[in-house]
Amino acid sequence: MEPPAALQPIPILTSISGLAPARDVWLTDVWGVIHNGVEPFAAACEACTRFRLAGGTVILLSNAPRPAASVAAQLDRIGVPRFAWDAILTSGDAARSLVGAFAGKRVFHLGPERDLSLYDGLDVTLAEPTDADAVSCTGLFDDEIETPADYAELLATLAERKLPMVCANPDLTVERGSKIVYCAGALAADYEVKGGSVAYAGKPYLPIYEMAFALIQELKQKPVAKDRILCIGDGIRTDIKGAAAAGLASVFIASGVHVAARLTSDVLNDLFPTPDIRPIAALPALAW
Repeated sequence: MEPPAALQPIPILTSISGLAPARDVWLTDVWGVIHNGVEPFAAACEACTRFRLAGGTVILLSNAPRPAASVAAQLDRIGVPRFAWDAILTSGDAARSLVGAFAGKRVFHLGPERDLSLYDGLDVTLAEPTDADAVSCTGLFDDEIETPADYAELLATLAERKLPMVCANPDLTVERGSKIVYCAGALAADYEVKGGSVAYAGKPYLPIYEMAFALIQELKQKPVAKDRILCIGDGIRTDIKGAAAAGLASVFIASGVHVAARLTSDVLNDLFPTPDIRPIAALPALAW
């Protein structure tokens, strides 16, 4: 299949090293790019390390629904080297301001206990669904065995009560080991279908990129032009779409979320049929 006439082919690379000299900062997705939830990708960690050794700055831009410190602890546990990154910015960091807007109110936490650090220091009371004034969704209670279908009745009841929802992770799915699991974004999407109102934190929404620009200026001690920043990610509707909305170039990493078999030009043309969010390159995996 030939690409549409107006579109240039997306280069398929095996190494990102040729793109590195033109950039000062990488905004790199974590899950699916740096690790798979179980173990780190050694080649990706090496690529980030080499970019930093050449003077670049690596900010891990994650849709994890937990604050950066919690994500750093997770990376330490699974063996991602600290030298592979400079800073972490998460959807959980962005979500805290949205949840904090419900100060003094009762919030139903829809998600696993591991995400409770999201509420540390916030003036909200965690409550049962029947008593809540709002919903904060960080994911499924047990994403190993559950799907959004298991939440149909609960979401319908919450929507009938017109409770506003904060979605702390806009991802629909992620790849954990060899398995695809659902994220908070899948529940939020169903909630909207049922008539519920959702405020999203994280990629592809601009507030997290504005936070990233401020963090870049702090780390670099000067503003950095957008054409010196490169976004790297495996999520089309989060990483790649978000980069385009923020005016940034992106590189697509072909994890199992979107690419089940071999990465080819035909696959890329199907994934990116319009010029508005096409990445400047694609790799089967992040590597130097």
